[in-house]
Amino acid sequence: MLMKADPSSQLSQVAPEEGTPVSVKIRERVLAARKRFHSNDNIADYIEPGELELLLDEVEEKMQAVLDSMVIDTTNDHNTGDTARRVAKMYLTEVFRGRYVKAPPITEFPNAEHLNELMIVGPITVRSACSHHLCPVVGKLWIGVMPNEHTNVIGLSKYARLAEWIMGRPQIQEEAVVQLADLIMEKTQPDGLALVMEARHYCMAWRGVKDLDSKMINSVMRGAFLKDPTLRREFLALIPRKD
Repeated sequence: MLMKADPSSQLSQVAPEEGTPVSVKIRERVLAARKRFHSNDNIADYIEPGELELLLDEVEEKMQAVLDSMVIDTTNDHNTGDTARRVAKMYLTEVFRGRYVKAPPITEFPNAEHLNELMIVGPITVRSACSHHLCPVVGKLWIGVMPNEHTNVIGLSKYARLAEWIMGRPQIQEEAVVQLADLIMEKTQPDGLALVMEARHYCMAWRGVKDLDSKMINSVMRGAFLKDPTLRREFLALIPRKD
């Protein structure tokens, strides 16, 4: 005997999917692809159209719960009435945008003139956040490129766009410059690449030891810059005096 499907049972099977937070759906896609989703990873490939707006709503709701747990009367306090929404929007669409959107389009041109002289771009202002306390990391970046006849040439502003995309994630500075170096090497294929980043970390300036003057400087050298100490010294000597 053929049994009719119980509409209520069908509804119960659909309801869990409809009630699943969008963050869980995105996480499940990342896990199914066996990819990482660390704080400095980009997960744009696993976010479907319209889901970023839903994620914004979800983060706002949870940020409101944080404010409630901190015993802040956001209902009657005119200064914090919209704070949860502002913070959620700041995280997803501004300071951590590099996690949720695809890489900026970069037009690459062949090295028609066979340029093979050192080129330096900078200082580029970079803004990030430490993954330990989500405090700002703000500084300057210098990029040195040693092209060859096969190197792809990109516009100067594109270096800044790539840096903004990589830096717009919670991370540590040491890993951020390596990620950026990997990306530029992939896009341009130069003989050599050098990066120097100098930044102030507000996890030291705003909390902890509260030292306003300390900065962190680190570098990444690839190809010719790693093998040729004369080229490396030239690059470092041409970087303008830092503050």
